Amino acid sequence: EVVRRLRCGERALPRVSGTRWAGLVARARRAEPERDLAVARAAGARFVCPGDGEWPGQLDDLGDARPLGLWVRGRPHLRMWALRSVAVVGARACTEYGTHVAATLAAGLAERGWVVVSGGAYGIDGAAHRGALAAHGATVAVLACGVDQPYPRGHAALIGRIADQGLVVGELPPGDHPTPSRFILRNRVIAALTRGTVVVEAACRSGSLATARAAQRLGRFTMGVPGPVTSALSAGVHELLRTEATLVTDATEVIELVGEMGDLAPTRRGPVLPRDLLEPAARTVLAALPGNRAAPAEEIALGARTTRDEAIARLYELRALGYVERHGDGWKLTRQAVISVRGGRAPC
Repeated sequence: EVVRRLRCGERALPRVSGTRWAGLVARARRAEPERDLAVARAAGARFVCPGDGEWPGQLDDLGDARPLGLWVRGRPHLRMWALRSVAVVGARACTEYGTHVAATLAAGLAERGWVVVSGGAYGIDGAAHRGALAAHGATVAVLACGVDQPYPRGHAALIGRIADQGLVVGELPPGDHPTPSRFILRNRVIAALTRGTVVVEAACRSGSLATARAAQRLGRFTMGVPGPVTSALSAGVHELLRTEATLVTDATEVIELVGEMGDLAPTRRGPVLPRDLLEPAARTVLAALPGNRAAPAEEIALGARTTRDEAIARLYELRALGYVERHGDGWKLTRQAVISVRGGRAPC
């Protein structure tokens, strides 16, 4: 009924102003749905709308801002891929650090069976897509133009490869070109389509932060990869981390948030030194020995806050393990022990 009224130029729908209705009528006159479908078929694309079996249900979380439909180019099933997907976004004018992190992060996600979603742009987006493809994984490019119009032009080969191995998705009909406002609209689709959004590098006015904020509003996980505090390209990410985002550094930490129960990232710890395996009493006596000379048992016991007999017992134990050696009435650290003690200290 809406289409019929628009095509025939009849009276406006209830609660629609005359100005808005006139604009809609003008747009309806230019609409050529049959041509759009023919161009899409020629490009190997299809139109997926709410109610179709391929429609990702999580897009319904957008409410009134939900797309009327999506043009999809590629063989995989969009809804199934979206169920296990993560967005990796960031600055176009990124640094080598950002490119490396995005590619490594995307490859790690892809190797673990996750779909990497991004916007197909230069910089972090392109690095994320390439990282997933390099790992022979799945990736989705959500464009701010028609799926038959590779944008940016410099990524024509990359987007073509994504269409062959993954999916290229767009809200706009074939032939439409991107505008600044369309990139912002595109970002909400990326946020809603995925379980979480990772921002790798972003300045304070970066468009990728709009994707993160949309993810926050939708209740999705929002994550950020920290960068140098002196880098303006990481300032937006750092501000995001100070609010509601979670700091992540690799794929396992991302999966710990967005994955199933039990998908835990490994605990980070430094190397275990041989002296760490000593009993606490033996470590205390070892720490009480001077590093440059031999010391009598009484002095060592005083430094270890124990008795002379207990200190001697521990010194013989340490000698058997190669940490100390006896020099007359005194005890001295061996070269092995000095290296172990120095190696265990954090640099100043």
